[in-house]
Amino acid sequence: MATFALASWATNLTYANLTAPVIDAAVKSIYNWAGCAIGGFTQDAPHIALNTTVAAGFGGPATSSILGMNGTAGDEGNGLAFADAQVAAFINGIASHVDDYDDTHLATVIHPSGVVASALLAVAEARSRTSREEGGGGGGGPVSGPEFLTAFVAGVEAELHLGRSVFPEHYDVGWHITSTTGSIGAAVAVGKLLGLDTARAQHAIGIASTQVVGMQAFFGSMTKSFHVGRATQSGLLAALLAREGYTSSLTALEDRYGWLHVVSTRENASAEFALLGGTWEIEANTFKPYPCGIVMHPAIDGAIQINNETLAQGKAISLDSVKAIDLRVNPEVLVLTGQTDPQTGLAGKFSIYHAAAVGLLYGQATPAQFTDAVVLNSTVVGLRKLVNVTTDAGVAEDAAYVNVTFSDGSTTSKYVEHAIGSLANPLTVDELKTKFMDQVTKQIGKARAEKAYAAFTNIGNMTDVGKVRTLF
Repeated sequence: MATFALASWATNLTYANLTAPVIDAAVKSIYNWAGCAIGGFTQDAPHIALNTTVAAGFGGPATSSILGMNGTAGDEGNGLAFADAQVAAFINGIASHVDDYDDTHLATVIHPSGVVASALLAVAEARSRTSREEGGGGGGGPVSGPEFLTAFVAGVEAELHLGRSVFPEHYDVGWHITSTTGSIGAAVAVGKLLGLDTARAQHAIGIASTQVVGMQAFFGSMTKSFHVGRATQSGLLAALLAREGYTSSLTALEDRYGWLHVVSTRENASAEFALLGGTWEIEANTFKPYPCGIVMHPAIDGAIQINNETLAQGKAISLDSVKAIDLRVNPEVLVLTGQTDPQTGLAGKFSIYHAAAVGLLYGQATPAQFTDAVVLNSTVVGLRKLVNVTTDAGVAEDAAYVNVTFSDGSTTSKYVEHAIGSLANPLTVDELKTKFMDQVTKQIGKARAEKAYAAFTNIGNMTDVGKVRTLF
């Protein structure tokens, strides 16, 4: 039984079961998530969501931090950086995903950390506050670093193995697999933190699975990140309800009318869950160098290389100097990122035409190149119209051919075999830190960004993870 197998494995998982590479991957995933959540808070989506929930009077006492809010330690009382756990989880989930800069499990295209970490941190902070106010031990006591990492890995493994069991059919029909599996991953993770027994963990999985959310029609809009925020909230609520005895189905995943059979035309969950604890999918997690659809990254790499080479030769790149930009890419590129005329920064994240244009023009593809202003810039619009895309199933998803024909008749070509950030060409620790600092500094300043980096990279050694926000 798939639901029992997942619940039983998660219930029995201990920190001692985690290998050094698994712990390393978990810590990197967590601080990459934190950087995305803090940096992503500059976008409109999390602000609108937060202002709406506050105006509607949603939420209870402020217990948990909204990472990107520019408050400092001691702000809990005035609410500058804190909200109740459900609202904080919701907003951090949105903020961590809205830039499309978060981690990616390439085998399933799931962004695993946002949902799980946003839910866990909200609960850890609430427990820490309750423990302090009640003089110790309240609400289960503070969450230690090893406890947090164990729960995080449990949730990530749950969503990734579940995703593998239905990919690609589940994705191809149009579901947003990050949120559809993410709510279940969050429920498993929070349930682990709450100490649910196997039966209650099964109920938590069931309550989460019936809240399935997210379709690909919303890619390029704020609603894409809403999927992640809502899945975070749904998984957290599922675990809390199950703890109090709220029931669902003990066979929620494998039932004839359960999650696996309703949302996919194929599933292999029993075989996948048999691998839990033996094959650690978190070790295959990757980190993006560019804040956009990952299938575009090889073409961006090639365009940036041509920009650098052209400028090194003393030549300028402009609309007048370029005649054509030709790409040969994997077919998934046009399926997922084929928008030819994006009108917003969020839509530009799903346009291979925009990605190639900015990579060639600016020699970089940071959040600054995916704003509304840049998407509507006349030079960028003109270059987008010069991009020609040919698909070829023989080109790997992390590869691309990029050729630029200049107005003087000269050409420059690049073949990217493995994009930066892929499994074969991963970001280094230094590059991950640079990414973190770039995102976080713009929101809370360099000095506090350094403190935030130190806090999150050291999360496994903390005695009370719920205090992490007070460290910066």
